[in-house]
Amino acid sequence: MVEVIAIVGPTASGKTALSIELAKRFGGEIINGDSMQVYRGMDIGTAKIRPEEMGGIAHHLLDIRDPGESFSVAEYQLLVREKIAEIQGRGKLPIIVGGTGLYVQSVLFDYRFSKRQVDEELRKGLQDELERSGPGAMHRKLMELDPDIDIHPNNTRRVLRALEILLSGEEKEDGSLAQTPIYDEMIIGLDVPRDELYKRIDDRVEGMMEAGLLKEVRRLYDSGLRDVQSIKAIGYKELYAYFDGIDTLEEAILKLKRNSRKYAKRQFTYFRNKMPILWLDATAGPENKLEEIMRFWQENDRNRRIEQMAKTIR
Repeated sequence: MVEVIAIVGPTASGKTALSIELAKRFGGEIINGDSMQVYRGMDIGTAKIRPEEMGGIAHHLLDIRDPGESFSVAEYQLLVREKIAEIQGRGKLPIIVGGTGLYVQSVLFDYRFSKRQVDEELRKGLQDELERSGPGAMHRKLMELDPDIDIHPNNTRRVLRALEILLSGEEKEDGSLAQTPIYDEMIIGLDVPRDELYKRIDDRVEGMMEAGLLKEVRRLYDSGLRDVQSIKAIGYKELYAYFDGIDTLEEAILKLKRNSRKYAKRQFTYFRNKMPILWLDATAGPENKLEEIMRFWQENDRNRRIEQMAKTIR
């Protein structure tokens, strides 16, 4: 029996709408799987679901940090696993929804984090690698581990620090990140043709501007928030450049659209390479998606029963 469902995919692929349909159909509760939706007051730019859109479904881990606070994948893993147990204890189905691949992966698989400080051997090794390979190679290595991180390739200090944090987690003997599932999970991915996705992203950005994104970011800007994790998010950093006088508003919006498209491409790459996913056509109707999910669910249950019988016979 499926214990946890995750719905993943690039920005603007329709994850929110599908999650509500699934939660209603299967008696689920939804857990945020987006690294930026944890922040209060960052609603429009993160495409956070509005209360009137929730359809009476309980949503968890939204608005749990102030924008000036940091938030790590290790913290997320701990909170979500606790929330999964809590939801299951109520007889409900946990449904993780979001596009931050590393966050979702860290919860569903045996992805371990060290509680010790980064050791000097790791730090020295990364520094030596930087000297051998150069900043570009180190930045590519970082993006392979976490494509959601937004650090300029030339900012080697921040690139190395991010690598230290990510690589301080336990690894398999072969060096790959842990891939052993810890739940009986079903991961659903929404696939969108590239042209359609880019149109959706452009339309979403225009909609965000009409909904008051400029005002939302201005409030953060005027509060004095600068070099913090939250405002590095797409949709915020571009408008900060506008308020700083670096870009015109038109230039900032164009960069926001461009960066969103690049981010969507990185999301696709991560999901396709890191997790076993049932990919659905995002342009299909809700009933078609639900029918395919049910077929997959039933087939998996049948296979699991066969495997269990085989173990019993042996």
